[in-house]
Amino acid sequence: MQRRCGSGFCSCFSGGAPHVGGMSLNRSEQRIFDYLQSHADERLFWQEKVRGVAKNVENDHVAVARLEPELWRYHVERSAVVPLFREAARSEGLGRTSMKNLAELMLRLWVEPRPKKKTAGPG
Repeated sequence: MQRRCGSGFCSCFSGGAPHVGGMSLNRSEQRIFDYLQSHADERLFWQEKVRGVAKNVENDHVAVARLEPELWRYHVERSAVVPLFREAARSEGLGRTSMKNLAELMLRLWVEPRPKKKTAGPG
């Protein structure tokens, strides 16, 4: 996929591509991530939320499934009040976009890894 950049074309994998922590985020996910990085109070709220969800579920897949729709609702809510989000909603629309990669990234960044389950060895 390519997009028009000034007088030439830019690949979606150019230097400005949204890659964080080895993960590729879509525009909406990247917008939320950047917003949280620059707003400590919002970031702290989400760190606690992510940790709380992770603590109360049996595995990370369930945690991602719970966080993903909440992140989308957050994106829609911010689109009504934050100029950056509002402008993006005006130009891109508010069609439902996956927030799965962002939920996975938040778990990786903010939650201690779960201990590996011990398997019975031969013997």
